[in-house]
Amino acid sequence: MEVANASLLDEATAAAEAMTMCHSLKEGRNTFFVSEDCHPQVIDVVITRAKALAIQIVTSAHDSFQFNDQVFGALVQYPNTWGEIHDYSAFIESAHKAGALVTVAADLLSLTLLRPPGEFGADIAVGSAQRFGVPLGYGGPHAAFFATRDAFKRHMPGRIVGVSKDSRGKPALRLSLQTREQHIRREKATSNICTAQALLANIASMYACYHGAEGLRHMGQRVHVLTQVLAKSL
Repeated sequence: MEVANASLLDEATAAAEAMTMCHSLKEGRNTFFVSEDCHPQVIDVVITRAKALAIQIVTSAHDSFQFNDQVFGALVQYPNTWGEIHDYSAFIESAHKAGALVTVAADLLSLTLLRPPGEFGADIAVGSAQRFGVPLGYGGPHAAFFATRDAFKRHMPGRIVGVSKDSRGKPALRLSLQTREQHIRREKATSNICTAQALLANIASMYACYHGAEGLRHMGQRVHVLTQVLAKSL
């Protein structure tokens, strides 16, 4: 993905934010597909948000769903709630042919080993940083990430950090794009959720810096091997 931000409230809320973003990009359409294999809490939050916006939600198996000219977007889970890994390339191709956008709710640590959503055509990727250096003992919710194409950046919820220059002409990081209700006028806002998980997002980013690409891949492989051992034992 070309643009990403962090510190959204949690994975389920980020998925609901993705739905509203797709809705704003595809005016005149009112149906959103949610795979039945998404995590239960993700499905519940998306449905709750959709009710307030009078959006129709269709929940079924992704491989049997037929797109039409009323569907503005779709949401799938990768890996899904049962731990299965599907190739969504054909599904995403069908969605794009019908003029719909696709959001993939993904797991960060698994993406050190799996093909990333941006490579098989996803328009938006969301997920939780909890499984990326933030222990369960820290409580919750946990920081979510939101990634998309550069063309959609002004429709993204949350904030984007960009590279600027300080008063001495040296590189500096600053909040370059803020689109939430507490930052700009309400009618121009992309989100009204003001709670941010900036501290936990920073912990997750430092976790990545500390371990590096090889370290993260090693952890992903270790989780996979231990899961195989558990499956065989059961």
